[in-house]
Amino acid sequence: MTRPLLALLAFLALAGGAGAQQPDDPFLWLEEVDGAQARAWVEAETAAGAGRLEGDPRFADYRLQALAILTATDRIPMPSFRAGGVDNLWQDKANPRGVWRHASLASYESDTPAWRTLIDLDALSRAEGRNWIWKGSICLEPAETRCLVRLSDGGGDAVELREFDAAAGRFVEGGFRLPMGKQNVAWLDADHLLVAREWAPGEVTASGYPYILKSWTRGEPLAAAREIYRGEPGDVQVLPMAAVGDDGAVNAVLAQRWITFSDTEFTILDEGRRIPVPLPRKAASYGYAADRLIFRLKTPWRELPMGALVAYDPAALRRAPQAGPELIFAPDATQAVQAVHTGEHGVIVELLENVKGAIDSWRRTDRGWTRVRLDLPKDGVLRVVDAADDSDAVFVNAAGFLSPTALWRGSAESGKARAVKSLPAKFDAGGKVVEQFWATSTDGTKIPYFLVRPADAPMDGSAPTIMFAYGGFESAMLPNYLPEMGKLWLEKGGAYVIANIRGGGEFGPAWHHAALREHRQRSFDDFAAVARDLHARGITSPRRLGIYGRSNGGVLTSVSIVQRPELWNAAVIESPLIDMLRYHKLPAGASWIAEYGDPEVAADAAFIGKYSAYQALKPGMQLPEPYITTNTKDDRVHPGHARKFAAKMKALGYPYIYYEQTFGGHSNDADPELNAGRWARHYVYLTQKLMD
Repeated sequence: MTRPLLALLAFLALAGGAGAQQPDDPFLWLEEVDGAQARAWVEAETAAGAGRLEGDPRFADYRLQALAILTATDRIPMPSFRAGGVDNLWQDKANPRGVWRHASLASYESDTPAWRTLIDLDALSRAEGRNWIWKGSICLEPAETRCLVRLSDGGGDAVELREFDAAAGRFVEGGFRLPMGKQNVAWLDADHLLVAREWAPGEVTASGYPYILKSWTRGEPLAAAREIYRGEPGDVQVLPMAAVGDDGAVNAVLAQRWITFSDTEFTILDEGRRIPVPLPRKAASYGYAADRLIFRLKTPWRELPMGALVAYDPAALRRAPQAGPELIFAPDATQAVQAVHTGEHGVIVELLENVKGAIDSWRRTDRGWTRVRLDLPKDGVLRVVDAADDSDAVFVNAAGFLSPTALWRGSAESGKARAVKSLPAKFDAGGKVVEQFWATSTDGTKIPYFLVRPADAPMDGSAPTIMFAYGGFESAMLPNYLPEMGKLWLEKGGAYVIANIRGGGEFGPAWHHAALREHRQRSFDDFAAVARDLHARGITSPRRLGIYGRSNGGVLTSVSIVQRPELWNAAVIESPLIDMLRYHKLPAGASWIAEYGDPEVAADAAFIGKYSAYQALKPGMQLPEPYITTNTKDDRVHPGHARKFAAKMKALGYPYIYYEQTFGGHSNDADPELNAGRWARHYVYLTQKLMD
């Protein structure tokens, strides 16, 4: 018997019941991201996984079809309002890293936009010997010609910031520049920044994020920055916000202290005076509009319902710090606020109504806040791409499972909207249908799900079907147009399901809270209930059913194959959390304690240990063969989770496939070539398991 297997058997014997003190982990060395032993293991396992998936004769064709979708020139260049026009980051075969570019609004809406290149990321990477991945820009209002660009070397969350003159099209010589790190920045004015970062080595929270906020003046060394706010090392992070009025004046400086992932304190910093914004800790900030700070409640408070959108006048808070908020909107039981965007005179709200999209514009008038619903397509997904600060213009993406994405321009004032660009069909949707069903979970709760399938599929359990879900962090799974799914799966006779399980945001904070911490099992039960409902309806069967989950969805899929292996035959487990008794010790993990619980607390460890797939993996189980994949450069969800799960499966003699990408970060899709290979591997695996 090998030494690793002996160590594993000792680990299993000593692990005891939930909440017991865990012995040394025999695969802890795989958490050393760049350790020599770990890298050798990764290279060997990835080579084996590539042989299994990329060696399949279908891989090359799948990859080419995926690459054609990702680099097609008929894609919609998604716009972001700036300086009277729009910006866009464009990636194609010639520029896989991307080109940041600008066009006038009129030109953008024409058939042949006249783009002006601002930064060529590929050229910059070559010139500097780096692998620059675009992470966005922060521009000084109202002119928005001076910007801080966020660049990641390899795709991680840590970024370098550089000041860029967008009017001149060049970096500012001697301008603001912040070295690589996880940092949060806001413009105070042309010569001052608000910066939260790691100021001294180790001066970060347990989650690896900044908690000290300073003001930095142009021309001074970074070391001379003046501290204006300090959170606690046990917090998640601190973020700055400058509430900028239409005239460019800063009407308030707001420090956002994330105590946990869902508990936040908001403080107005007013010339040495600190004014707490009177809100419950469970609230979220959505910026500044119509001279108001905008927030959403995640708990009932002061006779206001959970999910309500409220506004505060910072000037009124200076005069009366305990003043109450203005109510903008309170959703009903079928509604959920997905996102809020600030516009010229109010806010634009992305809304779900029974998991289908709507967009409302709320404007402050003499009669209070009034609503206008934008006239947009129904029964699909609606997402605000951007809202202008200097006009009532709003760009919205509209799509459905079988309806390609179209870009609409709407008026936040009148509600009128028109399509300005549309994506041609990326797959043949003929003969496909979309249905919404409701499954009954273990505790009797009705769980909605969408099914996309061939209309003529026999109801005999033979349809190869993929189930998607997330079930965490109040993030909803929506009826999106998925070109890769359509091309590589639906066209080949497959079906797929979007399961709207608890833990997500499909019905607002209450749907999320229902699966927090000790109630996490409800998410897994909901997912299994949908699978059983699919079986009962004759849509598919365990032999033909596979599941996919990423990040928090990796908790879901890893637990699902261990708890209920009889329900499915395949599982793509991507960039996953799996070892839930150590997740808080790995980068960014401590920020999620409010979501999952604290493994350092015995009572929390008890309920976490009951479901954590890494600990639950035992000898003698009958498991489907999963495809486990992650990214070496992922500094959000540590690659050690995926590595250790695969290693433990190997030690126990269970079949699995492993593949680790070497750059791209948690998003794992920063490069079209990389992403095409990623898609191809996913669908080769799913084809092998569910269609062959």
